[in-house]
Amino acid sequence: MNARTVLGALALIVLALLTWELRWVLLVLFGSVVLAVALDVPVTLLRRILPLNRPAALLMVLLVLVLAGGLLAQQLLPELIDQVQQLVELLPQLVGLFERLTRTITWLPDLERGLLDGSMWQRLQPLGGQLLGFAGGAASATVQVLLMVLLAILLALDPRAHQRLLVGITPRFYRTDMQSLLSHCRAALGGWLAGMTLSALSVFLLTWAGLALLHIPLALLSALVCGLLTFVPTIGPTAATLLPVAVALLVSPTAVLQVLVLRLALQNVEAFLITPLLLSQTVNLLPTVALMAQLSLGALLGLPGVLLALPLVVVLQVICQQVVVRDVMDRWV
Repeated sequence: MNARTVLGALALIVLALLTWELRWVLLVLFGSVVLAVALDVPVTLLRRILPLNRPAALLMVLLVLVLAGGLLAQQLLPELIDQVQQLVELLPQLVGLFERLTRTITWLPDLERGLLDGSMWQRLQPLGGQLLGFAGGAASATVQVLLMVLLAILLALDPRAHQRLLVGITPRFYRTDMQSLLSHCRAALGGWLAGMTLSALSVFLLTWAGLALLHIPLALLSALVCGLLTFVPTIGPTAATLLPVAVALLVSPTAVLQVLVLRLALQNVEAFLITPLLLSQTVNLLPTVALMAQLSLGALLGLPGVLLALPLVVVLQVICQQVVVRDVMDRWV
């Protein structure tokens, strides 16, 4: 083993340690790249239609998003606030229902006696510190989201300058391939974002209509949660079903069955028809790869890792196809 090999190994170890220490900075940076691509898609379409420069097109897209968000909030926010208030009013009934259901569980009296004798209480004392840590984490997450949005706007304002920077620090023999790789990553990520946005919108509208037809309370709130959690495939749709099912418990057992059938049908339509149809021309993710990425990044980085797992897998898949397969494996003799 020569000195160059040792220095290379040490450099890789230092780079890995530095990456781990800066993981939250890199997570915010990647999230801003995802948001920048989401902004770049309508900006590019708008510049094809109107003779606008990039800053003017970006400003117009941001204004349209703000106005559309304001109009949508004006139409849906009053009903949404009313349904949130209804949920708060229904919570005591839900708690009472679960209390009646838990009376049939035999080990709960032992748990209650453990709490009363103080032994279990001592174990639960660190919970207060954990709640304070959760509040601090929420404040930190808010700051990270604001930084992410600001970085995304700056990236979308002049993406070619950042692309030239990445190409410039690449060895000369690979600069053409690097430019092609960045273009493929942008196209795959933009296609994934567009497809998932349309899929989430479809799930939101279909769930809202289905729950409204079944006369389930809080239909809009439940549909909004289901639509947003569509961006977290495999885990999100299952978790989103908990809210409408819990509300349907207050109506009747028949309503619970109807909601379960509705959500099961919509999940299958979204998983096997809507999403594959929308993403067939852009990116094709294996369910096992998507689930393992969510579990791995969720264990390492928590909820932000789960939310950014799939766009990261989209980019890594393009890198593997363009670099590992094409430039390494296909040339191996």
